[in-house]
Amino acid sequence: MPPFNEGTLLVGLRLNPGVTLAESSALAQQAERLVKQVPEVTHVGRRSGRAELDEHAEGVHVSELDVGLKPASELTRSMDEISADIRARLVNLPASIGIGQPISHRIDHMLSGVRSQIAIKIFGDDLDTLRGQADLLQTKLVAVPGIADLEIEKQVLAPQIKVRVDYAAAAQYGVPTPQILAALQSLVEGEKVTQIVEGSRRFALVVRLPESARSVEGLGNILLQTPSGPVPLSKVATIEDSDGPNQISRDDGKRRIVLSANAQGRALSEIVEDIRKVVADSKLPEGYFITLGGQFQAQEEASKLVGLLSIVSLVLMFVVLYSRYQSVTLSVLIMVNIPLALVGAVLGLWISGQPLSVAALVGFITLAGISVRNGILKVSHYINLMRIEGEEFDHKMVVRGSLERLSPVLMTALVTAFALAPLLFEAERPGTEILHPVAVVIFSGLISSTLLDTYLTPVLFWLFGRKDAERLLDDRNAEAF
Repeated sequence: MPPFNEGTLLVGLRLNPGVTLAESSALAQQAERLVKQVPEVTHVGRRSGRAELDEHAEGVHVSELDVGLKPASELTRSMDEISADIRARLVNLPASIGIGQPISHRIDHMLSGVRSQIAIKIFGDDLDTLRGQADLLQTKLVAVPGIADLEIEKQVLAPQIKVRVDYAAAAQYGVPTPQILAALQSLVEGEKVTQIVEGSRRFALVVRLPESARSVEGLGNILLQTPSGPVPLSKVATIEDSDGPNQISRDDGKRRIVLSANAQGRALSEIVEDIRKVVADSKLPEGYFITLGGQFQAQEEASKLVGLLSIVSLVLMFVVLYSRYQSVTLSVLIMVNIPLALVGAVLGLWISGQPLSVAALVGFITLAGISVRNGILKVSHYINLMRIEGEEFDHKMVVRGSLERLSPVLMTALVTAFALAPLLFEAERPGTEILHPVAVVIFSGLISSTLLDTYLTPVLFWLFGRKDAERLLDDRNAEAF
């Protein structure tokens, strides 16, 4: 899809997992004050962390700023320039910054699992190796022009207490290993024993160890029931301070780490092409590999599908024209209007700076239908003048037919142009960015199609249409045009 313009921005701040809510909130407040200094910003809302039952649950180390902007008519800078200004103000904060828009973030999350336009996933078995390869790749990708908000998924080492059961000692005391694990889980995580009802409110009563007892020494003193009496946990297990990954992410059962990024100042397809070159030059250990995902992947798949359907449509158009005129020459002569229209459409996209998107492809298909219809109007009128009004195949007939069909063609083009004007000249308004590429393609394509069709179709019919037109006249059983 074309880049959205939702009229608001969503700024994501990611700290290292493990920071407290107070620290995360203090940093987010500082970011909030910096964002409010941007002239186009009207208000800023903030949230730090999300509830566990939220569809997009996040820890307290993640904060999001909802940034409201002035109406499009009052903006003096583009959305890209405003985003760049916000990035420049937040660059010194000790956090990973990601700037997008609310709906865009949700679409990106559905496409690739991350809230960015580009997701580079490194797969492998060892988490330390994955983090190391991600750091190396990030160093190379920083040099890619137009890449923004490049960050590595927050997979860091978090402090842990590891309990390793001594199976021999547990067997000596007659304590099954599952019993030890079940006791630890109920005491450390807590176990719901009943429910307390106070009026219309209900509370779960959970029993667990106090914070002071959930340390290396406290866990070692936990008493386990054995056939020979209570035994401390330290007798059947080794307890030590250690560290481990805060999270382990998988896709299709394989461990992975993600580098996410957005596009700024360049077309997404061009940035992805540069990223692919960097990835191709990267040497990974055996068993490790990289995949790319995101908006561009959906665009490539949609473009292939639209391209295939376009070929099928062109073939069916030719079949319909041939069934009408019983002539390959006349059918091709009418379909020549399609490349004439595409000339203007491509120039229109280039002048307006629009990338080739699915919306633009839809515009190409619509334009092809309009341009072919204009060709049918002229060719059919030439044949009608010869069959019905007895005109000879000469310059006078071609000129007359072209002039008589000029008004309908111009009327169609002008009505379409007036209808597309709001989408064409108000591209910065929220909601019009989806149909703006369609309007650019059809409007600019109609200009080239109308101008070139006015001169080229009569010339082509004069040069190549005589034989087939006269054959249709001689065929008394031909259908009236």
